[in-house]
Amino acid sequence: MTALLDVRNLKTHFFTNKKVIPAVDGVDIKINKGETVALVGESGSGKSITSLSIMKLVPSPPGEIVDGQIFFNGADLVALPENEMYRIRGNDISMIFQEPMTSLNPVLTIGEQITEVLVYHKKLSKREADKKAIDLLKMVGFSRAKEMLDEYPHRLSGGMRQRVMIAIAMSCNPKLLIADEPTTALDVTIQAQILDLMKDLSKQFHTSILLITHDLGIVSEIADKVLVMYCGQVVEEALVDDLFNEPLHPYTVGLMKSIPSIDDDDEKLVPIQGNVPSPDHYPKGCRFASRCPHAYDRCLQEVPDLMKVGNLRSVRCFLYEEEEATS
Repeated sequence: MTALLDVRNLKTHFFTNKKVIPAVDGVDIKINKGETVALVGESGSGKSITSLSIMKLVPSPPGEIVDGQIFFNGADLVALPENEMYRIRGNDISMIFQEPMTSLNPVLTIGEQITEVLVYHKKLSKREADKKAIDLLKMVGFSRAKEMLDEYPHRLSGGMRQRVMIAIAMSCNPKLLIADEPTTALDVTIQAQILDLMKDLSKQFHTSILLITHDLGIVSEIADKVLVMYCGQVVEEALVDDLFNEPLHPYTVGLMKSIPSIDDDDEKLVPIQGNVPSPDHYPKGCRFASRCPHAYDRCLQEVPDLMKVGNLRSVRCFLYEEEEATS
């Protein structure tokens, strides 16, 4: 099967104060049509910069894609001129940004912000765009959809603004939806509603989703496949059930141990020791070595490759070299 999105060896660096910061350092991602892939990791791991790189929205300067390819529907986005990317953004690839209050224009009505996408990409008339906007708002759960067209973002709750962002993102039936922390700062009930909505839209329109999150609970609800990022690199890739049943990389194991369980009230959470290394001073060897309970001398000197260990599973750890050789 040819992947809808095929990111190969993506490297996005920031050049500042005579330092080079490798925010994304050799990332590979494959997403098939209709598939939901989660990119997880703690803050600063490079998740959001990866998504902005795919959209070619990394601020330049100081950021720059210095290597790699981003194939979407067979075309390398890295090589495309900006005028062609402008047609792809919002039409073929849409993005739900992290904070809807800052993503929505405060001086434009909700109706104006939805219809401008439809008029530009779909060449609809104002009347047709208004009708489509009402349909989209109904689709994301607004009962007073027509009245919503005249509302301004500041009059809406966080959950309502997020629904508007999803309506805008889905307005052109994109092939790929990138959702960057779509449920951050929302209460648990609204989180569940947003996730259900995204799942329904994915099934209805066969839209692929790249979900950026640090919340493993969300991952278990919606994702088919998971990529775990640490210090700009993917350290583990697996189907969602495999990852939760048997995490392999010591970092992934640490993340799992830090999740509270509703089944065991007495179980203590085990935090990952140490701190994430600064991106302008990454260690010589494995970037997790200083925090890893299994690290040995080689880990401090060499950077492990992302090794295949069985069907649709990879891990960046020397502990699994023998499994790679036999897989």
